[in-house]
Amino acid sequence: AYPQLRELREDTTPEGELAFTMVWQSLDTPYKMWAEEKRRKRYETFFGPEVGAEVVKIDAEQRMVGIRLTTGGALSDEYIAEKMAKEAAEKAAATA
Repeated sequence: AYPQLRELREDTTPEGELAFTMVWQSLDTPYKMWAEEKRRKRYETFFGPEVGAEVVKIDAEQRMVGIRLTTGGALSDEYIAEKMAKEAAEKAAATA
């Protein structure tokens, strides 16, 4: 089944940028695939210039994933590396 758009969320980042999150239910596509760096960068260019994109887990049990778009340009490699390290640490803590 194709991913189904379930919700649109709007908020503001701590830096004052606008943020929109598209929440998808994706029964057949794993989070890992959504979050591949190549895909994430494609989201930034697809949704327009000067847009940052990140993939966030919303609900693993319900297979919900979000694409969060922010104004202010592409996300830095350092930000992405920190996010990936944090996710790895959370996963390790959950299995310990």
